[in-house]
Amino acid sequence: MSLHPFTIPLLLVFSILSPCFISHTHSKVARLGISPTARPTKKVDASGDSDLKMLYYNQNLDHFTFTPESYKTFQQRYVIDSKHWAGAKANAPILAFLGEESSLETDLASVGFFNDNGPRLKALLVYIEHRYYGKSMPFGSAKESLKNASTLGYLTAEQALADYAAILLHVKEKYSAKNSPIIVIGASYGGMLAAWFRLKYPHIALGALASSAPLLYFGDNRPKYGYYYIITKVFKETSERCYKTIRKSWEEIDSVAAKSNGLLILSKKFKTCAPLRRSFDIKDYLDTIYAEAAQYNGDGGYWVTTLCKAINENPPNRKNDLLDRIFAGVVAYIGNRSCYDIDLFARPSNDSIAWNWQACKFWGCSEMVLAVGHDQQDTMFQTAPFNMTSFVDDCRSHYGVIPRPHWITTYFGFQDVKLILRRFGSNIIFSNGLSDPYSVGGVLEDVSDTVVAIKTVNGTHCQDISLKSKEDPEWLVMQRKREIQIIESWISTYQKDLRDLNISI
Repeated sequence: MSLHPFTIPLLLVFSILSPCFISHTHSKVARLGISPTARPTKKVDASGDSDLKMLYYNQNLDHFTFTPESYKTFQQRYVIDSKHWAGAKANAPILAFLGEESSLETDLASVGFFNDNGPRLKALLVYIEHRYYGKSMPFGSAKESLKNASTLGYLTAEQALADYAAILLHVKEKYSAKNSPIIVIGASYGGMLAAWFRLKYPHIALGALASSAPLLYFGDNRPKYGYYYIITKVFKETSERCYKTIRKSWEEIDSVAAKSNGLLILSKKFKTCAPLRRSFDIKDYLDTIYAEAAQYNGDGGYWVTTLCKAINENPPNRKNDLLDRIFAGVVAYIGNRSCYDIDLFARPSNDSIAWNWQACKFWGCSEMVLAVGHDQQDTMFQTAPFNMTSFVDDCRSHYGVIPRPHWITTYFGFQDVKLILRRFGSNIIFSNGLSDPYSVGGVLEDVSDTVVAIKTVNGTHCQDISLKSKEDPEWLVMQRKREIQIIESWISTYQKDLRDLNISI
């Protein structure tokens, strides 16, 4: 189902991909996550909210082998909010947020869907932290868990799904909620997990809402027009002049860098906190900003519009004024700072280290290959297509593992998404905003009566499950309304099945 917008909202939910070790191509596409890296966001302290109960589950390290190592356990965090739950006797539903590549506190601060719809559904709310993120460290400490490929090898989507299955069954037992239906919800990478969970564990999850999940960005499903095509489109439609300025800026950076003191000039012009070692770093930094601005394009305002307005308004008043205008865009987007740390991950957080493994391993070095590069049609950027040979070589040298590019479609069965989901899928909502660069890999058309696609022309990344605002346009309100109506229909049908089969607690 397609909802046509009446106005253009731009709202932030997700953030930047931590850079891979790969130096041959662009490395910082906006990541699949819940909070921005370039722009700080608040976090929620669950201990300070009387409605939120922070808990720990004794989780298995490895769900799929039976070696002595596999029987090791770790403490996995999850949060329960039972304030509005109608209880087990009413077979009231459970909404479960499947955590992605961020800490639990970040999810609690960013996911508005539960707060908005928990009372309406009289649901038990469950938030589960993904293994290796936040405080859910399989080997006790972050230092030990994130040490190398031997410890990080248990960080996979398959293991994460099994974690969620174990915790959700535990929650049902804990609350004597045997017949309470579970709806799983996820955002971006978490949206993929939600869809896969419904397919792999249909006996646990009645349905799934997969927000901005680029499930079709793998193997032979790779879209003709990719991630950076949408970014180019968003900037060009926002301001032709801004688009042209950015397009010209890459050669200007190269020209300045070629001078004897060129890197010093660039460092001063962009007020970098540390001297530049190569021009690639400033270009990658700018690339990151443009990607994030287009992907989330919000925070109650218009991120790309604000960025472009600064680029367009800064007058040409001295030599290399084109780069002065580019820097004005950086200041408008990030804020006025004494200096700018272009290496956002020079002092990486534990979450970014874990995602770095998933991005360089999960997307390529062992499970999945997300082939994102600068193709010829991505005209705002210098052409630099994804290079599989270089990717494989770097993965092998850095981690000692090589890619399995066809494993994700083999394991989850998305070679022909329409055929597979029509035959085996049900009760999945795929939601996408077409101004989100990752929407090129999303399911954008209905597959069946129960596997539906809801898309909005001007929607951005995971906007539908973000916090509500009085400024939300009508089309976003209608998108959320449609999603909850579908979920209610799943629950209603389930409750009818219980009555027809005379099943009680």
